[in-house]
Amino acid sequence: MEINSMHSINQIKSMEVIDVNLGAKLGYIKDLKIDCDECRVVALVLPEIRASWFTKGEHREIPWNKVVKIGVDVILVDYEQSNSNDI
Repeated sequence: MEINSMHSINQIKSMEVIDVNLGAKLGYIKDLKIDCDECRVVALVLPEIRASWFTKGEHREIPWNKVVKIGVDVILVDYEQSNSNDI
């Protein structure tokens, strides 16, 4: 049985993002960064965990080249906290 390799943005936004190194849940996709000139996704944008009532919610970006596998229910990424702002 072959799984369809194409996903809509709504399907991708409903998948949980998991770090393959720690097995940690990173959350759900808030947005995508897209390079319109080259017609490709550049990064996944996830909300930062430490948002509070008094601080503006920051976000973290995971470069597209860090996506290991997009499954049926989850997106596996090779995420390292120290490289979270590198794109």
